[in-house]
Amino acid sequence: MALVLFASSSSCKRPVTHNILCGTRAKGSPAAAAAVGAATELQKHVAFFDSNHDGIISFSETYEGFRALGFGVVTSRFSATVINGALGTKTRPENATASRFSIYIENIHKGVHGSDTGAFDSEGRFVNEKFDEIFTKHAKTVPDGLTAAELDEMLRANREPKDYKGWVGASTEWETTFKLGKDKDGFLRKDTVRTVYDGSFFSKVASKKKGPSANQA
Repeated sequence: MALVLFASSSSCKRPVTHNILCGTRAKGSPAAAAAVGAATELQKHVAFFDSNHDGIISFSETYEGFRALGFGVVTSRFSATVINGALGTKTRPENATASRFSIYIENIHKGVHGSDTGAFDSEGRFVNEKFDEIFTKHAKTVPDGLTAAELDEMLRANREPKDYKGWVGASTEWETTFKLGKDKDGFLRKDTVRTVYDGSFFSKVASKKKGPSANQA
C-alpha cells in the first residue's frame, strides 16, 4: 500500500507517493517530516541526500550531496559507490523499479550496522540514552565535546568482535563527521552531533560551503 504524505514546506505542497521526507539543500533548513511523527530520526538523517524528495536516493544524488558538503570529485564518487552499493540492496523493496544502486529511505533502518553507538535502534529511532553515553563515557577533556583522540577511543570501545564491516562503517562515518563538524578548538560538540543525527547538520554545512547566496529565497 502506497504511503502518501503531505509535507509542510513550500516545495512539497502536493502529495507524493512513497515520499517519507521533504528536505532542502538550497535554503539550509533541516529535512521536515511530511507528517508529525511519520519519519524516524534515521530517515531524517539521510533526507538531505534525497534532493528531488521522491523517497529514493540515487547514486548521483549521493554524489551531488557529498559535493555540496565540500568533498572533491574522487571522494564523492568513491563515497557514493560504497554507500549506495552497500545500502541499495539492503533497502530495496520487492516491487522496486529504480536502480540497484538506489537507496529507499523507507527501509533505511535495514542498513543499521553494528560496532556503533546504538543511538539509532534497529528501527531507525533515536535513543537519547545512548546518545548521551557518547559524551558521558568518552568526553574527558570537556563534558560536551570530543577530541580526535577521544573519538578514536570511542570507536575502539564500540567495536564488536570480527564485525569488520561495522568497524569500517563507524570509523568512516565518525571521521567524516569530525572533519566537517569540529569547532575552532578541535572539539566535536554535543549539540553539533545531535544535528547530525536529525539530519539538519548537512544542510547547514552545504549552505556555508555554497556561500551567502545559498541563504537567499
